[in-house]
Amino acid sequence: MKLASYRHQNRDRFGAVDGDSVVDLTEASGHATLASFVGSPEYADRDALVARGTRTPLSEVTLLPVIPQPEKIVCSVRNYMDHHQEALAAGLKRELSDFPPIFIRVWRSQVAHEAPIVRPHVSDSLDWEGELAVIIGKGGRDIPVESAWEHVAGYSCYNDGSVRDFQFHAKQIAAGKNFESTGGFGPWMVTSDEIEPGRQLKIETRLNDEVVQSGNTGMMIFDIPQLINYASTIFTLTAGDVIVTGTPAGVGFSRKPPRFMVPGDTVEVEIEGIGILRNPVVQQA
Repeated sequence: MKLASYRHQNRDRFGAVDGDSVVDLTEASGHATLASFVGSPEYADRDALVARGTRTPLSEVTLLPVIPQPEKIVCSVRNYMDHHQEALAAGLKRELSDFPPIFIRVWRSQVAHEAPIVRPHVSDSLDWEGELAVIIGKGGRDIPVESAWEHVAGYSCYNDGSVRDFQFHAKQIAAGKNFESTGGFGPWMVTSDEIEPGRQLKIETRLNDEVVQSGNTGMMIFDIPQLINYASTIFTLTAGDVIVTGTPAGVGFSRKPPRFMVPGDTVEVEIEGIGILRNPVVQQA
């Protein structure tokens, strides 16, 4: 099942995407947000709830980021070996860690499918990073690797847009990862029962229809259960938290010469079994 957050008639809703329509689950489930729903007992009854929901054409709604305001967006750094190697080749001398390097994005840094990614006026080094996003359903602390899959509600596409010069101002990279409206999240969440745990998914990023990244999720250095385990060691994971799992090789800053997104571009992240996240690029007003 595909679940999405959206706005219709000036009200924020969530529902199940079915063909060219969306079935409103907000009233049927008794939950105001998708984050609340995926952590609730009602989530297991989602198929029955769809039968009671009201249908609206997708063309009449505005999609929101899958989880519009997650408590935490936990992002993994250099979690694909080929990306780590291209970073070394580009002159970033950082060794592999024994533990997953992570940072936090804020929710205002993300936009929905088809919404514009905004290049800030202080930089011309806005880079793309196509990634698999994992949405947490069952929360917890100190989650064992062996049971981590039980905590996954579903999966989505993410563009972990990076303002590279600000990212490299210091060893801590969060500055370049949190400019407002620089990352894409969508178009929807595919529920975990649709994708076998550990399945290797092809991931591809395209800039103006040109393939700039191509890999698969089996290339991760730290897999999804390891990321969940590590993040939950630090803080309690809650329903609707998002874990963004890293990007394969092909980012713009590692190219010779470097290449970045500019206003007028369109960037797409496509992940097998999930869909296509598409965003135009505009200049900050």
